[in-house]
Amino acid sequence: MSSRIILSADSTCDLGDELRARYDVQYYPFHVILDGRQYGDGVDLTPDRIYEVYRERKILPKTAAINAAEYTEYFSQWTSQGYEVIHLTLGSGLSAAYQNCRMAAESMTGVYAIDSRNLSTGSGLAVIEAAERIAAGMPAAQIAQEVQELTARCHASFVIDTLEFLHKGGRCSALARLGANLLQLKPCIEVNNADGTMSVGKKYRGSLDKALEQYVRDKLTGRGDLKNDRVFITHSGISEERIAMVRRLVEELADFREIFVTRAGCTISAHCGPGTLGVLFMTRQTEV
Repeated sequence: MSSRIILSADSTCDLGDELRARYDVQYYPFHVILDGRQYGDGVDLTPDRIYEVYRERKILPKTAAINAAEYTEYFSQWTSQGYEVIHLTLGSGLSAAYQNCRMAAESMTGVYAIDSRNLSTGSGLAVIEAAERIAAGMPAAQIAQEVQELTARCHASFVIDTLEFLHKGGRCSALARLGANLLQLKPCIEVNNADGTMSVGKKYRGSLDKALEQYVRDKLTGRGDLKNDRVFITHSGISEERIAMVRRLVEELADFREIFVTRAGCTISAHCGPGTLGVLFMTRQTEV
């Protein structure tokens, strides 16, 4: 590595192998516990295997954040060689990962913990911003400060096809699930990039195709504040036809230089289930 700065992130940033290699990002895999056995997110367990086990046995995994001692050991492999480390975590409103990472960073020299205040490629957008600053030769402390500030400009949301996984995981009541099924509602889950918490936004009625089309139009139509470098279309397992449809809409509505299609990892997929898709992007400045 030409830089003396290591860029790292929780596996929940969902960049995929190609972008990980392109931006030289190290991953720390989240813990996924399925049927009493612990796995590493994306290491020895895939979302499709999670879905397979659920179909067969109605068992969903639990996920666990990386603890402070694990982060410390992980960072030490580089700090012991004189590298600085910038690490972006899953949002603090969603997990204890940032708190644990910050504890580890504060006990070490040259480690900078960034709260992405986001999930999936909402975090991935900030990871790429950090990578570009490393490539430009900026010092680690300045990168960490700038990237932490711009997390407020990373926008993440997803349309959920079914509430079954959220219900089974205890994040949705049986009544809400029943109502959504009866009314054919596809809720949009939105991330608050001020604190990383999630809430239900608009509820789309009708087929998933119809919901996805209206969702993309709602998110991109008439926006003059888009940062046009890149956009992510991130899904938890969905048809190529639907991905192509969403991509065509994104191209119609905005002029992004790069459109990345990525698959969400185990941690995200275990909570939202198959058929989930989001369009994730940055704005040039924080809305007022």
